[in-house]
Amino acid sequence: ADRRFPKGARLLRPSEFERVYGFRRSAAEGPLVLYACPRHGGDGPAGDVPARLGLSVSRRVGNAVVRNAWKRRLREAFRTVKERMPAGQDYIVVVRPVSVPEGGEGEARVEGLLMSLARRIVSRSGYQSAVVPPPRSAKPRRR
Repeated sequence: ADRRFPKGARLLRPSEFERVYGFRRSAAEGPLVLYACPRHGGDGPAGDVPARLGLSVSRRVGNAVVRNAWKRRLREAFRTVKERMPAGQDYIVVVRPVSVPEGGEGEARVEGLLMSLARRIVSRSGYQSAVVPPPRSAKPRRR
């Protein structure tokens, strides 16, 4: 299994986060809220496109040490389960303010939550046929 987390597997731009949040499809369980959005809006099957992940860990979760521990745990979990998650989707994980699950048990719990939340959202009726909001035109950058 590929254990890297390349740029192609991440949501990087604010516009990508806006598109997923704007699609307004989410599920929550325990410490995680997962938002999902099809990668390509209606232009054929997206099954051959790998899933991508964005992370949102706010200051409410804890100090920098705690937030970074959450991000490491989530990236590791995503690397482990990305082949089994529904492909062709963009996901954003939002962490609620709780402590980081520790050890192998915590790792397995986070992986299981990612999988079940992703499947729950994608399997909802109307998810695949819903209209993905068009990307907003980028504002010209001021230098």
